This record gives sequence, C-alpha cells and structure tokens, in this order.
Amino acid sequence: MLASLTGLGLASAAGLNAYVPLLVVGLVARYTDLVPLGPAWAWLEHPATLISLGVLLVVEFAADKVPALDSANDLLQTLVRPTSGGITFAAGTSAVGLTEITGEASGAAASTGGIAWGSVIAGTVIALLFHLAKALARPVINTLTLGAGAPVASFAEDVASFLASVIAVLLPLLVLIVFPLMVAAVVWAVRRSRRRRARSTAPRPGPGTVPGPGPRPGPHQARGRRGPW
Repeated sequence: MLASLTGLGLASAAGLNAYVPLLVVGLVARYTDLVPLGPAWAWLEHPATLISLGVLLVVEFAADKVPALDSANDLLQTLVRPTSGGITFAAGTSAVGLTEITGEASGAAASTGGIAWGSVIAGTVIALLFHLAKALARPVINTLTLGAGAPVASFAEDVASFLASVIAVLLPLLVLIVFPLMVAAVVWAVRRSRRRRARSTAPRPGPGTVPGPGPRPGPHQARGRRGPW
C-alpha cells in the first residue's frame, strides 16, 4: 500500500516537472535507506545521473518561466514527463511487491530486481494526464496575463512537484490527501482558464453602440386598453 502511494505521488509530481522527482528519488536513495532501489533502477543514484538531472532541471526551470518558450518546452516535455512518471513510479515501488497494483507477475519482477512494466505504464499515464493539463492551461494564462503569469505559474508548479515528491518518499500516507488536492487544483486551473478565454473571445459591442432600454410600451399598452379609445 505504501509503495503504491509513493509511486502515485512521484508520478503526479513528474507530470509537473520531470526532473524534480527523479532527483529526489536519486538523492534519497544514495544518501539514505528510505528508498532502496532495485537493481533495475540503481542508475538513478549514480553521481553522473544526479549531475545530469541537476543540469536539466536548471534548464527547465529557466525555460518554463519565459512566455512562448514555455509552450515549446511543454511540447518537448510531452515525451520526457510521462517517461519520468513511469520511471519514478516503478523505482519508488521497486523495493516492495506490487501484487496489489499489477498482479503476481509484476510483484515477482519487483522483488527480484526486474522491471515491473505494469507500474511503469501506470506512472506514465498519471504523469501524462498532469502534463496535458499543465500544457493546455499555460497558453491561456500567458494570453490573459500578457505573459506575466508564466513565471508565477511555473514556480507554483515547481514547488508543488517538489513537495509532492518529498511527501511521497517521506510520508506516503499523506499522498491520500495531496493527490486529490493536486487533481482538484489542476481541474480548477483548466476550467478557470477556459472561462477566461471564453470571456476574452466573446464579441463586444462596437464603439458607437450604446446599450439602451428595451422598447417602451405604447400609450394604449400602458393604460391597459385594447381599443383606440
């Protein structure tokens, strides 16, 4: 159960930022015993991997805060973030059997150090959903705020990704609270962006058009009479 929650939290965090959960898992596995990675995922804690992930994180951190460039980055990350979600889900659960998620075959693979493909697919799908929501909301935010909202939204996503990753590793039970909140926040952001976009594209009256009162009743209608008298 805890392994499932750890994978769920890491995969959702990867949908917002691909490199934060990978770095969290790699660093925690290298310097603590909280995430004992299986042989298939031991490369995550290698110094070369950690340095590469750190460099990529800096590049993404900068690119995602520039209007227009953030959309190009989201397009590129369409492959990276779901992949990160699959890796982190499987890596985070590699020390515990996954029979409650993916069946006996996957649980055996995890316990023997192999790759549990069921968990990889689950993490990929979760991260992809969060990524798509982020990628769809960002252009609307940029348009409505004239680009000023890009760094604010990006920083909030980075913080959410980091907190979700740390909670998934240290306090996986809190994922039961954090994950629904993340889903609700994503749904709210997408709906709010759509409403604002609909209002911004709605036709507006011309400069010479002055809205006036509706048609006034005639004298006979005002007096409640039907005939000419």
